[in-house]
Amino acid sequence: MVQSDKKMKRAARDARLAAALRENLKRRKVQARVRDRAAGASGRREPRPDGSSAEGKK
Repeated sequence: MVQSDKKMKRAARDARLAAALRENLKRRKVQARVRDRAAGASGRREPRPDGSSAEGKK
């Protein structure tokens, strides 16, 4: 019984974490698009958090 309960709790936790990661990725993509549009409209390129620029992206 204890093993089964642990497995169920672990599976529920894993599902919550996976959902949270998906939502985080979606939110960050939207933020990046808004940032890129704003930088494009102003004519300047802002560096990204990873140090790359948006120019090489296709």
